[in-house]
Amino acid sequence: MTLRALPAFDDNYIWCLHDAAGRAVVVDPGDAAPVLAAADAGLRPVALLLTHHHNDHIGGAAQLRERFAMPCFAPDDPRIESATERVGDGDTIRIEALALAFTVLAVPGHTTSHVAFHGAGRVFCGDTLFSLGCGRLFEGTPAQMLASLDRLAALPDATQVCCGHEYTLANGRFAQAVEPHNPALEARLAEVRALRDAGQPSLPVTMARERATNPFLRCEVDAVIEAVAAHEGARPSDRLATFTALRRWKDGFRA
Repeated sequence: MTLRALPAFDDNYIWCLHDAAGRAVVVDPGDAAPVLAAADAGLRPVALLLTHHHNDHIGGAAQLRERFAMPCFAPDDPRIESATERVGDGDTIRIEALALAFTVLAVPGHTTSHVAFHGAGRVFCGDTLFSLGCGRLFEGTPAQMLASLDRLAALPDATQVCCGHEYTLANGRFAQAVEPHNPALEARLAEVRALRDAGQPSLPVTMARERATNPFLRCEVDAVIEAVAAHEGARPSDRLATFTALRRWKDGFRA
């Protein structure tokens, strides 16, 4: 199977996982145009996976279904009108044309009905987990988001993290403010700069590298706790307090 990130809008990625014949699972097509262009070059979409209701992730789904008459798996949320199959936590979805199966993980926080799809050594996590960051809390609570991130972080080390946006460099500036002496973070940012200078995505990235570099997955690490304490003027009482303060700090951060 081949993984491709189709750029859309300013910084979105539409993920396509396809076989040698071009048969593809398409994830979060906010815009149909990049997928249709890929189809003109041989891509054959056979299923859609949608992680959450925001239009930059679902806006092209109806047009693609009209053209390709394929199933569309999405959370049980009436705001996603193009869904043909509603999915929830613990469900297994099977893409028979590709002999693939994905487990659905409920990961609320960015939105209340957000899901991720884990399978084929990858996790398509939408706007819950970003490389070196996490999504804003538009609908959920800090406790929900921390639990969702913990759930994703528990996936195997080699899991390829396929996020919805190219935010890695911007997130990295905040991560450096939190952990300026983290050598794994320095190495990751050097790699990301080289990739972006070459016009390549910074994604996917392994879960092991995210756990070593992403401050939102490191709320129990002394350096992160001390950085939050210095920023807030008081030591956080627990992991949730650390996460809540980190997210608040990031919301107002300007590099």
